[in-house]
Amino acid sequence: MPADRFRSLPDGRRIPSLGLGTWQIPDGPPIANAVRWALKIGYRHIDTAQAYGNEAGIGRALRESGLPRDEVFITTKLDPKLADPVAEAERSLARLGIEQLDLYLVHFPRGGPTRHWRGMERAQAEGLTRSIGVSNFAVSDLEAVLAFATIPPVVNQVQLSPFQHRGRLLAACAQAGVTVEAYSPLTRGAELDDPTLARVAAGYGRTPAQVLLRWALQHDLVVLPKSVHRDRILENSQIFDFSLSDPDLALLDGLDRTGGTPEAIENKWWTRSGRLRGVAWRLRERLRG
Repeated sequence: MPADRFRSLPDGRRIPSLGLGTWQIPDGPPIANAVRWALKIGYRHIDTAQAYGNEAGIGRALRESGLPRDEVFITTKLDPKLADPVAEAERSLARLGIEQLDLYLVHFPRGGPTRHWRGMERAQAEGLTRSIGVSNFAVSDLEAVLAFATIPPVVNQVQLSPFQHRGRLLAACAQAGVTVEAYSPLTRGAELDDPTLARVAAGYGRTPAQVLLRWALQHDLVVLPKSVHRDRILENSQIFDFSLSDPDLALLDGLDRTGGTPEAIENKWWTRSGRLRGVAWRLRERLRG
């Protein structure tokens, strides 16, 4: 088995480096089918969140797969609008139909980066989750948690791709020993026709999506592509039998549009200014349409 199929977390646990992202996949048949196909193909890592509303369907597919619980890594994320990480972890476990999470993340730093951390530590201490971490935390957020924590976060899950490389954030996570997970690694389809990406993919006889995912693996990231299509779920898994050359990695790194930012995301939708920007963007799109 290729060595890059797993990453070691700072607390000594292992995490599969490829996971199925499930954002915007509705509960019921859509999520159950996607998870069922992924597990049959060989995925052993499913990433969800309380805010996604699809934990019950994921649990159903996990039970129907017949796989032993310890063979599948399950992550969910605390909705920071809710007050008690312990109580919400218990509710997530009930929806998923499992006894313990593998990883529990603060979804985004609403109310401040340390607001929920003591509750996250209690959730781990009470055995509700094996590991705890954060998501959408910028360098300043991460530094605040690390200074505050008794148990430091082992993961920061962030929107990452060659187009959102976030060099200073990645460097800060590496220095702190925090494993980085990449969500939306396929740019939600927006950059799959980029000419540089297409040229690199053609040179390996691979799809642009596979090259984006391979780029993430070779930057030591855990990668979380999302799809509801069986053929694409399969395609996204076929990334362990080739490697990108150093010149091609550098070429892809040059696609970064963030200036190596320390920020985790450009539009912090959980803030008032972020919500206003989101409203303005939707209004512009409606007027264009």
